[in-house]
Parts: sequence; C-alpha cells; structure tokens
Amino acid sequence: MKLRPQVSILANKTLTNVFLLFLLFLVSSCSSNKKDSVLENEQFEPNIQKRQERARDQGGSIIFGGLSKNTGTGTVDFASSNVLWRASLKTLDFIPLTSVDYGGGLIVTDWYTDKQKNEQIKIQIQFVSNELRSDSLIIKSFKRSCEKNDVCQNLSISDNFNSQIKESILNTARLLKIEESKKKK
Repeated sequence: MKLRPQVSILANKTLTNVFLLFLLFLVSSCSSNKKDSVLENEQFEPNIQKRQERARDQGGSIIFGGLSKNTGTGTVDFASSNVLWRASLKTLDFIPLTSVDYGGGLIVTDWYTDKQKNEQIKIQIQFVSNELRSDSLIIKSFKRSCEKNDVCQNLSISDNFNSQIKESILNTARLLKIEESKKKK
C-alpha cells in the first residue's frame, strides 16, 4: 500500500517534466536565428535636426514615420514645416493655450476674457489635413457668459466667427508660405 502514493507522485513528476520539455521545445521553435535587417540597417543619428530632415524627406515624422506624404489626409508634417500649424499658433498667440497635441492635430485655447464684455471665449482647432485649403481645418468656438451670482452658461459661437478665425489662419498660412518660398530662392 505504501508503493501506490509513491508511484502516483513519480507519475506526476514525470508528467510535469514532459510538459515542461514540451513547453521548452515550443518556445525554442518560435525563436529565429535570423538577424533583424531593419535594426541592422538603421543607424541612430544623434543630431535631432538631421533626424527630422531625414524623416521629412522620407515622407513621415518621428511619430508617424511609416506614413508617406501621398496617403492624403492621414499624414502629418513636423510642426516647424507645417504652415497651417504655425499659422494657427501665430493667429492665436494672444490667447493662452490649454492643450496642444501635434500628433493628434488639435489646439485648444484656455478661456479668454474680453475686457469690454462680461464674456469668455474658447477656441478649438482640429487639423484634418496639412494642405493649405479651407477644409483642412475644423474650428469650434464657445462663449461663456456669467451672471453676477456666478451662474455661467456655455454656448457655441456662430459659424461666422469660426469662419473669420479660419480665414485669418489661412491668410497667415499663405503669407508664411510665400515668405518660405522667397527664402528658398
């Protein structure tokens, strides 16, 4: 009777060892002796400017390096080379910014108070494309008006105001593009 528990323990150990050997074989068969050609060919450039120029020339960016410029609206350029981005920041330089996400293509301002009125405005710019066109930007703006007992109401501002901001950004972008082309000559 004493042999029976020992046989059972021995069988469990053998079964466990076979299972571990099978797992070891399975894991080792998944590995490869081939070297990664991407890592072999890639040289790290310590100079950030050179890395940015190389990524720009290849049609991508640091964040979206695999995307090419020919994919349409899904690509992004570097902030320094994106005329719409620079024009938007230049146009909104009088308002503090709450959130700026270049990778996501979004600029959100803080609430801006006009000294003459008892209102605040907030502007959100979403970049749909890097092309210098009116449909490359989506502008949303909001107005907050507060009463004396600190009861505030947030409302969307008219499309006319959003169109004025968009036109201002596009005009600034055109001027920056002209200035940029003059420097290249």
